Amino acid sequence: QVQLVESGGGLVQTGGSLRLSCAASRVIFRFNDMGWYRQAPGKERELVARITTGGLTNYAESVKGRFTISRDNAKNTVYLQMNSLRPEDTAVYYCIAGYPAYWGQGTQVTVSP
Repeated sequence: QVQLVESGGGLVQTGGSLRLSCAASRVIFRFNDMGWYRQAPGKERELVARITTGGLTNYAESVKGRFTISRDNAKNTVYLQMNSLRPEDTAVYYCIAGYPAYWGQGTQVTVSP
C-alpha cells in the first residue's frame, strides 16, 4: 500500500530550479510532520527540510535560503521548492512523514555543472 508518492525530480543545470511534490494519504498527512531527506552516491541519507502539522519549518544548513518546504492541507501534499541548485544537490530525494515513520520511493534530482 503506497502511502507517499513523489514527483518532480529530473535533470537541471546549475542555478536552475525544481519543485518536488509528495502526495500523501489523508490520515498520514493530517497527523504527521512531513519532510524531505536526500541521499547522494556514497553518502549517508540526510534531512533536507521538515514542516510540522502547524507549518513550522526547519532546514539543513546547506539548503537554507535556497529551498522552501510547504504543505497544502487541502491536497494532502507537501512541496519542496529548490532554487539556485548546485551539483552537490544531486541525490535521490525521499518524502517522509513522521520521525520518520513513512518513506516515499524516492525521486532522482541531478544538477549538471
